Amino acid sequence: MTRRLAAALAILAAALPGLASAQAPKPAARPAAPAAQPAPAAPNANHLALAREVMLSSGIARSFDSIIPAFADQIRQQAVTRPELAKDLNEVLAALQPEMELQKQRMVDTAAKIYADKLTEAELKDIAAFFRSPAGKRYVESQPAVLDEMVQAMQSWTQEVSEYVMVRVRAELGKRGHQLQ
Repeated sequence: MTRRLAAALAILAAALPGLASAQAPKPAARPAAPAAQPAPAAPNANHLALAREVMLSSGIARSFDSIIPAFADQIRQQAVTRPELAKDLNEVLAALQPEMELQKQRMVDTAAKIYADKLTEAELKDIAAFFRSPAGKRYVESQPAVLDEMVQAMQSWTQEVSEYVMVRVRAELGKRGHQLQ
C-alpha cells in the first residue's frame, strides 16, 4: 500500500497547488496578523492511545511495514558488486530486524502524536468506533483497490486537464495575436 499511497499523494500534491491558486480569491488587502494563541496542551495518555488505535485500525500504520524491507533491499543492491558480503550482510540485516521494528514503532508513535495534535479526544473516539464497525473494517479493506483506481483516474485526469488548459491558453493567446508552440 505504500507505493499506492505515495503515488496518490504525489499526484494530489502536483495537482492541488495549481487548482488551489486558480480557485482562490485574491485578497484585496493583507489582513492584520492574528493574535498569538497559547500553545495547545500536550495530549494525555488516553488521547495518544486513541490516536494510536486510529493509526493501527485505519491501515495507515501498515504503510510503514514496507519501508524497512525496502531499505534492506537498497543496501543489498548497493552490495551486489561484492558477492562475498552477501551471507554476512543477510545475517546482519536479520540481526538488526528487532532494532528496525523499534524504528518503525517510533514512526507509528510520531504519527499518533500528529493525529492527537490535530484531532480532539472525542473526535478520535468517534473515528476509532467507525474503524471498529463493519463499515469501517470494510473501508480499510477496500483502500488498496480504491487507491489503485484513484491513482489511475488521477493520472488520466491530470493528462486530460493539462492538454485542455494548453489548448485553451493557445486559443486565447491566438485571439490576442500571439502564437504559443
